[in-house]
Amino acid sequence: MVKTQANNSYVPPSLAIQAMRDNGYKNTAYAIAELIDNSIQAGAKNVELLCAEQEVNIGSRRVKNVSQIAILDNGEGMDEDILQMALQFGNGTRLSKEKRTGMGRFGMGLPASSISQCKRVDIWSWQGGEENAKHIYLDVDEVKEGKDGAMPTPKSDVIPAMWKKVSKGLGDSGTLVVWSDLDKLMWRKGKTVIENSELLIGRMYRKFLENEELTIRMLSFDRNDLDHFNLEGIAKPNDPMYLMEKTSCPEPYDEIPMFEKLCDDIVFTVEFNGQKHDITTRFSYAKAEARKAYNAGSLPHGKHAQKNVGISIVRAGRELELDQTLVIQHDPRERWWGVEIEFPPSLDEVMGVSNNKQSASNFSGVLQFIKDINEITNKSEKTYHALKEEMQNDGDPREPLLDIANRIQLQLSSMRKLIEAQNKGQNNTAKKRHEDVENSPEKKATDLTAERTKDGHVGESDKDSGLSVDEKKEAIKEDLVNTGVEETQAEALAIRTVSNNLKYTFANTTFESDAFFSVRAKGGGINIVLNTGHDAYTHLVEVLETDYENQSETDLKERLIEASNGLKLLLMAWARYEDELPAPQKGRAEDARKDWGRIAKKFLHSIDE
Repeated sequence: MVKTQANNSYVPPSLAIQAMRDNGYKNTAYAIAELIDNSIQAGAKNVELLCAEQEVNIGSRRVKNVSQIAILDNGEGMDEDILQMALQFGNGTRLSKEKRTGMGRFGMGLPASSISQCKRVDIWSWQGGEENAKHIYLDVDEVKEGKDGAMPTPKSDVIPAMWKKVSKGLGDSGTLVVWSDLDKLMWRKGKTVIENSELLIGRMYRKFLENEELTIRMLSFDRNDLDHFNLEGIAKPNDPMYLMEKTSCPEPYDEIPMFEKLCDDIVFTVEFNGQKHDITTRFSYAKAEARKAYNAGSLPHGKHAQKNVGISIVRAGRELELDQTLVIQHDPRERWWGVEIEFPPSLDEVMGVSNNKQSASNFSGVLQFIKDINEITNKSEKTYHALKEEMQNDGDPREPLLDIANRIQLQLSSMRKLIEAQNKGQNNTAKKRHEDVENSPEKKATDLTAERTKDGHVGESDKDSGLSVDEKKEAIKEDLVNTGVEETQAEALAIRTVSNNLKYTFANTTFESDAFFSVRAKGGGINIVLNTGHDAYTHLVEVLETDYENQSETDLKERLIEASNGLKLLLMAWARYEDELPAPQKGRAEDARKDWGRIAKKFLHSIDE
């Protein structure tokens, strides 16, 4: 019986265990992870996830479903006293604060995760050889029926031959946990259990897998034919930061990192219970080359990144969850950044770690505060500084997390700008590939420039007209790269320009200058690079070049109005520039405006021809 402190009454075990079965594990993979936590805590270097399948009747059909799931490890094993506690709720060997140095803490993981998926869990554990194995089990139905011995004591028992046969071998010490009577699995096929678990397990334990501190083998087999394996594999790291090598990301980023770091790790020191503890944050974003292909998000590596969106919250080297509080859900570009926050178990209370280690609710709540402040600052008196002062006055233990969450929001803004600039460049390249070059603005300008050259108007770019085709391509490419254009894009643009005998090359990139665009004569042509970080690009070029096929008539009108206003403001900025110039410079500016106007008139007139 379970005794309650409130009224000294007793809760029947049958009711208590039923309530514990509904303890909120997100899915079967999270429940399996609890067992892997125990294995790592026990010093295991090798862990095996084993799924036994057998045929069952489903209506008039015979299908193969999972009948048992096992986790086998080569950890230190458990003696009889510890094994006795292994299936007791709220009991464990690492509950005290001084022992919170690893994954364990709550004394709930093994029994709670197990009965969330099945009605019976068996454990064999041994030290000094498998012949010393002790066995204990928990059967939900027996507990409900009130049977004597429903929570039996460990007894010597032989490890079942089936698990020994399909495993890679038993260690001198270790533990085998077997789930049977699987009535609450999310997935019924062994292959599905493994495929869904692999993504999550690879992400949760990526730091252990990367450092080769741990190997996780996954196997689905036919229990009636132990020599036949349906699916076998080794878990690879799944890094949502995409900074690791040799991961589960599709090629070519299975061998090399797909992202790069935004900055060095940022460490925050938090005081709690009279001691100082470090919380580390990391930031990464996609390399330009990962997004160079048109619609990169639909490629295998883009689809992989789509499954890893969010802020990775890591405790003791093991990920708790990917928090999506600050994710812009409707924007597919969110897949191209990574944020990680790592903290020690000693800060569990501050972070609000749940007893099933699936979330850090306090930190998620603070992220929500930051999100709300950014969304409603113009409508509310509540600001970041006001909230921080309020939390300090109230002695809120979450107050130190506010600075961390705010820094994450600021760094996210920087990464989104970088990602947006990449996107502008790629969109421009895609359009260049699909346009009709003969009717392009560059072609019209090239023909008109040739006429001006015949009339004696020679420019600096004409001096390189005698270069070979390869020399022109290399000169144009090198200049674009030096301006900040990504190398692959620069090469494609150079080939397009030279192959079509064009005089002008347009490219987009962000560069540190107040100039809206740069003009450089190279390779017998003129490179015009638009600064995507300039407001003129945002309010004039981008508003017209953004995809318009699925937009309503009202949206299109609004965009045309915005572009018209952008052009007017651009001209008014020039007018003010001339107005502020002293007399000698004002005259030169007027002359330049008139000369440019004459050439522009000729160039623009070609649109109607």
